[in-house]
Amino acid sequence: MRALVVANPAATTTTRGVRNDVLTTLAGDLKVDLAETAHRGHGRDLARQARTEGVDVVVALGGDGTVNEVVNGLLADGPGPDVPVLAVVPGGSTNVFSRAVGRSRDPLTAATEIVDCLRDGRTRRVALGTASARGTTTRPAHVPDPALAQAVADTAAATHPEWTDPRWFVFSAGLGFDADVIGRVEAHRARGRRSTGLLYVREATSAFVLGHERRRPAMTLELPEEPALDGLFLCLVSNVAPWTYLGTRPVNPSPEASFETGLDVFAMGRMGVFRMLHHVRQVLARRPDARGRGVHRRHDLPWLTLTAERPQGWQVDGDHLGTATGLRVTSVPAALRVVG
Repeated sequence: MRALVVANPAATTTTRGVRNDVLTTLAGDLKVDLAETAHRGHGRDLARQARTEGVDVVVALGGDGTVNEVVNGLLADGPGPDVPVLAVVPGGSTNVFSRAVGRSRDPLTAATEIVDCLRDGRTRRVALGTASARGTTTRPAHVPDPALAQAVADTAAATHPEWTDPRWFVFSAGLGFDADVIGRVEAHRARGRRSTGLLYVREATSAFVLGHERRRPAMTLELPEEPALDGLFLCLVSNVAPWTYLGTRPVNPSPEASFETGLDVFAMGRMGVFRMLHHVRQVLARRPDARGRGVHRRHDLPWLTLTAERPQGWQVDGDHLGTATGLRVTSVPAALRVVG
């Protein structure tokens, strides 16, 4: 079988030595070529070319951002029988998708698992999601301060009134609070700081306590066959559980989410600090079950639409994509075949 390894040389936990050992392990059973990403979006181009050239397996070696780019390349022309199988070797700080498909957190062990699965023909199809945004602006990457960067984007970049082309996501999408926190963390990373669970906690706390979105919620959620929910400041769309991790601890607002079902939603309306802390404890519990006033949960949705009175940050798979005033999300069953 022909395999292309799409490796991110800047991945958080992947050294050149680890990469070479992974390649050696895979080469025991596969005809392996290596392609390293050189810029944002390069992984998408490489994966799309692999599909065109009839490669059998594409291995994403990196974090969730690398996986997202590879998936968007594999499915750039839609699902089909000619799409290569996806395999993932974890190389980022969180690796949500890799854990969700059952890969070891150790890259060399994960590579061995991939070889064993391919040898035994163990692959499966998983549901994915697509997200389209409306009223978008792009936050300039060269401005390190997130508030200043967004101000520049909102005033200098033209907003787009039409929906963007759908972008695939493998485990999450969101509009509002979660995207803003991701944007804050990405600004720190641009200044050379390492992404850690503690950094996310600090920025989430700061955004909630000092921010104004929870006091003046701007979002409305439209769902199939029920009245719209308005007055929301947070809406997490999950394709699998957990939604993410803080180190080894799962963050699980939608514990029923699965690759075998539609999308799950966890949304919050206006609330104070103490109630928010109560729900955070519920989400982090060993048996998560966040409920109560201001919390809205839905399971197995075929689609949903979010609209906002003013621009909100939006994200897919932990990647901040700027701001938007609308997000249209759709579940696509059995969209991609993956190893494991």
